[in-house]
Amino acid sequence: MKPCSESCDENRGPILSVIQPLLKDCSCVLEIGSGTGQHAVYFAEKLPHLVWHTSDCAEYHAGITLWLAEAGLDNTRAPVDLDVSTSKWPEPGFDAVFSANTAHIMHWSDVEAMFAGVGSVLSSGGRFLLYGPFNYNNQFSSESNARFDNWLKSRDPESGIRNFEDLDRLARQAGMQLKCDYEMPVNNRILYWEKS
Repeated sequence: MKPCSESCDENRGPILSVIQPLLKDCSCVLEIGSGTGQHAVYFAEKLPHLVWHTSDCAEYHAGITLWLAEAGLDNTRAPVDLDVSTSKWPEPGFDAVFSANTAHIMHWSDVEAMFAGVGSVLSSGGRFLLYGPFNYNNQFSSESNARFDNWLKSRDPESGIRNFEDLDRLARQAGMQLKCDYEMPVNNRILYWEKS
């Protein structure tokens, strides 16, 4: 049976409305942390000019593959085995990298590795689009995000909602400049960096 994430179904429409214009002149996207595979098939169907490359740790590949097989789209690619800290990253040449709800479940060393890896695979002018909840100046943007952070840390003390300022510093170290910070429903954001 295919894995299913309710939050994917809820957030895919709002995410698409932001990323569609940003990806209109792109042709090759790498998704980090494809999870169930739901985002991949939805965005690939809505953005047929793109080739959508899925990736995640090996344990998620079976579920992603089920979603891709059922959708039968020509513009999706089988999942690459990508643990951001330990795997060999794909060859450079991506116009964009997309990742949703990953930074807060990773350990900080993995977040650092993700940003360095994104900087290495993006072409010049390439875009990094990161969706999720973020803190600003070490402050939660809502009570619900504070509760979510407590829940995350109860499962894994090294996880948690990340500070925008820390992420932006990692992006600059990887050769990327912030272009926009989009407000999204349910206290989420999309951060958009571009490789200079």
